Amino acid sequence: MMASKGSLQHDRRQEIRNIVSIGITVVASASTWFFFYYRRQQQKRIRKLESRQEPTNFSSAYESLIGNTPLVKLPRLSRILQRDVYVKMESMNPGGTGKDRAAWAMLHAAEQEGTLPPPIQEHSHEINHAVTTKAPTYVPQNETEQSYETAIWQAMRASRTGGLVVEGTSGSTGISLATLCACRGHACLVVLPDDQAYEKQKILQTLQAHVLIVPNVSISNPKHYVNIARRLAQYARNQMNIPAVFVDQFENQANVQCHAHVTGREVLAQCPTLDAFVMSAGTGGTLAGIGTFLRQHRPTCRIVLVDPPGSALYNKIQYGVAYTTEQQERGLLRHRYDTLAEGIGLDRVTQNLAYGLECIDEAVRVSDQDAVDMAHWMLQNEGLWVGSSSAMNVVGAIETAWKLSPGSRVVTVICDSGSRHLTRFWNRDFILERGLRWPRDQEKELLPACLEHR
Repeated sequence: MMASKGSLQHDRRQEIRNIVSIGITVVASASTWFFFYYRRQQQKRIRKLESRQEPTNFSSAYESLIGNTPLVKLPRLSRILQRDVYVKMESMNPGGTGKDRAAWAMLHAAEQEGTLPPPIQEHSHEINHAVTTKAPTYVPQNETEQSYETAIWQAMRASRTGGLVVEGTSGSTGISLATLCACRGHACLVVLPDDQAYEKQKILQTLQAHVLIVPNVSISNPKHYVNIARRLAQYARNQMNIPAVFVDQFENQANVQCHAHVTGREVLAQCPTLDAFVMSAGTGGTLAGIGTFLRQHRPTCRIVLVDPPGSALYNKIQYGVAYTTEQQERGLLRHRYDTLAEGIGLDRVTQNLAYGLECIDEAVRVSDQDAVDMAHWMLQNEGLWVGSSSAMNVVGAIETAWKLSPGSRVVTVICDSGSRHLTRFWNRDFILERGLRWPRDQEKELLPACLEHR
């Protein structure tokens, strides 16, 4: 009887064990299934999100060449640092700059939304059916409005769709927009600050864009080139009945999205084990977009902002306040960004930069002299003729690399070539007038300060 009772208890314990074992197996199986299901769904969402921004609706050869730029290792620089430094050659986009990506994305978005007419498709068809704009009934009320109307009509002579694209730019985005407008059939009106290299103005005019040159002032000033561009687009739409769009590259989310969904994916595919991504910010779209993608898919990668003299972003990243002493009006040398670097530096956080601001781990300040020295060193040692912002990016990558362990991998961006900087950054007289040293005047090659052994 006792044996029977003991046997019954044993059977019950065994039954309980079996039930627990089955429960654990079911829970484990369900957890595993859910994990992989969730992962597959997440990957599907990511692929769907990425594919939305992939430029596939091409209407020209130019557009088909945008993106998929090579990632190149700098072998001599890497040997010195004992860390691998790679550059994403955005200068090899068809327009000579990474701004091609954002320009295409922003134009395509405007066409999809109906703000701009559809692009032309067939040459023989579009010329015969070119859209003509009705003469406006509004009469300009003052000299400013008259100047707006004159500039708009001059730009519209190049329009084959009846559409007008207006943007305030330091040059590179304008060049990309002008080329895309030429092949998609829209007119292009660019407002350019007067401190940019003269060759940019000539390129824009060659590409059939109408160019307005204005003094470079603070963004808070109504006469800032971005604010003037915004008013021109509004005037064209509201008073002249022209389907015009103000591209607004600083705040337009199509800018940052194209880098978050396409450029960032390219970088990670080309260098899956990168330890740091380093670059400067103009609109902030490229840095924020790539930085956001890398933070999601390579969480250990450090995201570093490179900032020129006079820009407030260094202090924003390091101390949380977007301010720098050069912003005191009495202390301004030329304008709010007291640097010879073109197209980079900000005194505010744009919507594009805000998109990825939390992903930025630190900032590096780079001087004009460091950029000049590095540009000449790059030409003589790596054979790359780079522009001012690209030189600053490389200096920032070097400063970041020194902080990492030997063998680490750092990626930065070559934004454009030196061919767009002949009258300023690559002009000896201009450099000397700025109180800087021209490297080739030295009896022997000077090693840039950032390359000195740490």
